Parts: sequence; C-alpha cells; structure tokens
Amino acid sequence: MCYDGRMRTTVTIDPDVEVLLKTVMRARGMTFNEALNSALRAGLSPEAQRRPRKFRQQTFRMGFSPEIAMNKALSLATASEDEEILRKLSLRK
Repeated sequence: MCYDGRMRTTVTIDPDVEVLLKTVMRARGMTFNEALNSALRAGLSPEAQRRPRKFRQQTFRMGFSPEIAMNKALSLATASEDEEILRKLSLRK
C-alpha cells in the first residue's frame, strides 16, 4: 500500500481493452489511471451489477411487393412448382 491509501499493482491488459482505454483517455482528457479507475468503478458498481442490459433487435426493411401476399407464400411456391412440373411434362410428349 502506498502512503496515500491507494493500492499500486501490475495488471496485464488485453490489446482490445487497451484500445478502449486509450479511446476514453483521448476523448475525456484523462490519464491512464483515471480512465482505468473510472472503467472499474462503472463496471463494478452495484448499479451495473443489478441493471440488466436492454436487448434491441435490429430490423431492416426488405422492401414490399404488393402483388405477392406474403402470408400465402407456401401456396405460391406450390403453384410455381406445379407449373414447372406441367411444363416439363409437356416437353416430353
């Protein structure tokens, strides 16, 4: 223990975490120790431990084709298959 009540230790930080810390340091004008302590406080605080992360599903527009009723896709597929079978049978004559 240092005389000022702070603990001094050596930690090994993964490269991806180092990048995150350096990003915070630059964005907030913090020293390495300040950024590390801030991140540890945020991650280890009781609020962070109790608060579940909200899940958000990403959705994308896939377009809309009004001439095709999507709730009848199976019957459309069946009809297309039937047409193809009839076409092939007619070629055999």
